[in-house]
Amino acid sequence: MPSLPRWAWIAILLGLLAATVLILLAMGREPICKCGSIKLWHGEVISAENSQHITDWYTPSHIAHGLIFYAALHLVARRLGLLPRAAIATVVEAGWEIVENTDAVIQRYREATIALDYFGDSVLNSGFDIVAMWLGFALAARLPVWGSVALLLAMEVGVALVIRDNLTLNVLMLLWPLDAVKEWQAAR
Repeated sequence: MPSLPRWAWIAILLGLLAATVLILLAMGREPICKCGSIKLWHGEVISAENSQHITDWYTPSHIAHGLIFYAALHLVARRLGLLPRAAIATVVEAGWEIVENTDAVIQRYREATIALDYFGDSVLNSGFDIVAMWLGFALAARLPVWGSVALLLAMEVGVALVIRDNLTLNVLMLLWPLDAVKEWQAAR
């Protein structure tokens, strides 16, 4: 990748975020919660406002994405430098936010998980999911490996204990739904 100044890479990251927001809006996604308010935190998982505000119980999953993307890109693209790797991670995260909010994936969530009333993320939530990934990526760049692993495990276990869901279970249930997991999750 070309050697660009730091400000240019930051502009690229912000441009990727802006492009994602514009694509989601063009897809017809709701800009903010239909409730008309914007909350810093919404903690009720089984509600029409889940994934509609700035942060929620799924924000740690996006922080985990950043930790994981940093580790993977450190292994395969270390020579690119931190900000070019952050741009690659942002493209992946933005791609997921777009795919996650397609009718096909929303329907898959409804069929395979306990998210029966899930109707996708607001654009606000998707944008801040990307910011959460940046936070995870930045933390991984500064923490020792054991610190990143400990943080990842703490978030996964903590969120699972509180809401019976997390990144691991989310991926499992989307790819290979298990009735036992679905029953455990439904017993909230």
